[in-house]
Amino acid sequence: MNKTIKLISFAAICAIFAACASMGKQGPIAKSPDTTVVVDNRASLDMNIYIIRGGQRIRLGTANALSTTRLTIPKGIILGPTEVRFLADPIGSSHTPISETITVNEGDEIGLTLPPF
Repeated sequence: MNKTIKLISFAAICAIFAACASMGKQGPIAKSPDTTVVVDNRASLDMNIYIIRGGQRIRLGTANALSTTRLTIPKGIILGPTEVRFLADPIGSSHTPISETITVNEGDEIGLTLPPF
């Protein structure tokens, strides 16, 4: 009887260790592709670029005057097909152009052209 209890206890302990050891082995986490906005700023003013999702406005960065800038949309903003708008806030001016609503998927590259004004 004593040998049977020891054998069952040993088997239970081995099963617990085997279960715990397999929990730590997970496959590699797939890295999702970056979603970017390429801003062609043809205006003579630097612009702060924002993405608008729902009622939330998130700053992406600054697009320098008369140049092209690539900005990355932070992870978690685009989840599946997401409707967004872009707002350009010129530094030194009150004119703030805003884009039409577009649907963006994770990994997309969006082109945004800001004309001179």
